[in-house]
Amino acid sequence: MTAPALDFARPDTKLDRRWWILVVLAVAQLMIIVDASIINVALPSAQRALKISTADRQWVLTAYTLTFGGLLLLGGRIADYTGRKRALIIGFIGFAAASALGGLAPDAALLFGARALQGGFAALMAPAALSLINVTFTEARDRARAFGVYGAISGGGLAIGLIAGGLLTQYASWRWCLLVNIPISAGAAVAAFRLITESRTEAKTPRTRYDLPGAVLSTLGMVGLVYGFTEASTHGWTSSLTLSILIVSVTLLVAFVFVESGSSHPLLPLRVITNRNRGGSYLTTLLVGMGMMGSFLFLTFYMQETLHYSALRTGFSYLPFSLGIVSGAAVATKLTNRLQPRVLMGSGLALAVLGMLWFTQLGLHSAYWTHIAPAELVMSLGMGLVFVPVNNVALVGVGATDSGVASALVNSTQQIGGSIGTALLNTVATTVTASYIRGHGVGSLSAATGALHGYTVAFAVGAGFLALALVAVWSLVNARPAGSTGPAPDVSPATDDGFATEDATAELGVSPALA
Repeated sequence: MTAPALDFARPDTKLDRRWWILVVLAVAQLMIIVDASIINVALPSAQRALKISTADRQWVLTAYTLTFGGLLLLGGRIADYTGRKRALIIGFIGFAAASALGGLAPDAALLFGARALQGGFAALMAPAALSLINVTFTEARDRARAFGVYGAISGGGLAIGLIAGGLLTQYASWRWCLLVNIPISAGAAVAAFRLITESRTEAKTPRTRYDLPGAVLSTLGMVGLVYGFTEASTHGWTSSLTLSILIVSVTLLVAFVFVESGSSHPLLPLRVITNRNRGGSYLTTLLVGMGMMGSFLFLTFYMQETLHYSALRTGFSYLPFSLGIVSGAAVATKLTNRLQPRVLMGSGLALAVLGMLWFTQLGLHSAYWTHIAPAELVMSLGMGLVFVPVNNVALVGVGATDSGVASALVNSTQQIGGSIGTALLNTVATTVTASYIRGHGVGSLSAATGALHGYTVAFAVGAGFLALALVAVWSLVNARPAGSTGPAPDVSPATDDGFATEDATAELGVSPALA
């Protein structure tokens, strides 16, 4: 049964359902972002309940972000050619089912699998929702308002997820951090069925084919990297098992590049990443994800296991981070037309490095207002300065046919970087902690100090990734500000009209990095 077509041009509020549609699409985006952060605060409780090992605990986070980032491009193509409404509804239903599976999971393996399924269905929902905003709001003014709402949801989703995770874990159970998605997804699916008119790309060309080999190779290759880093914490970096897994994963990723270069319908057209500005932006988001995402894992365990914060207090303790992100993004938005992107991005990354290094100074009894909150604020202000220009640079000189892929890649690279970085940093922290305890003997004090030592070394490695992102920005990004005259350097004049095309910027609309 197909919903009746809506006459969006008429001002009659009884017929103009666009803003109700936006509510449904905002719910989809909110769930996607919240579920990337809500489990952070609940993770210590889930680890104890399901007896998850320290080496494997990161899978609760990375199983979601890895499948989400790895399948996002494929999800966008499926939504475009099978129907965006259909993809959105399937995404809602699948997300609810996966959440039920995870919330009722009796063991760690089923929880990991459920989180991976959540990420897969999120990869179907996210591009469908973004595309539906484009086709629903055709007037520039209304589209800008719609993307403003969408962006606000994205910006606030992190804080909502962390606080909701604290509330649910404190007063119900960590399982409700997943189960809460069931009624929300079910209601949103019904509303989407009743309100949204189906839309799809009608072109009958080879581009309608799906690059399944590319999707399989890239996803398996990235899962292999994460698995290899995880095994290194128990078997060592030089063990035959660890090296074999890492070699196979790198081989799969190299094969992915060869497949994409010879495909007539590539999942990732290589021309999108070979431009130095766009390539620099994707490398930056990859490295930022690697450096930043793992910090939430260790900061959460530090606050709950070392400082003995409750889950609720831990959730609220992340508020300065959300405040800094929003404030930094607001400043960057005002300065985008005046400063070169690499100046904004470079300044932001320098602040982020400083904030991450501040975390390395944490002690067994550090005060929140002198150590945690200031470090969160400095790092997040820097990230806010980075996210706005990095999204714009990702679209420099891109053609209309590649604008969707180019904008989605910002989100994909950050999620993939976060997955790989979390696994790598967790292995670093676990290895350092074990080494410390072996050298100082087993005891409550040495165990607590060893865990803290592992966290601070991981923070230092995270700062190193952010520093590498700073080098990448300064070496590769040379685009001009949006308000400057003349073409940006290293951009094809045939497709570039300054800094980013109006349509592409509107399509991006929201900073995916905030997820």
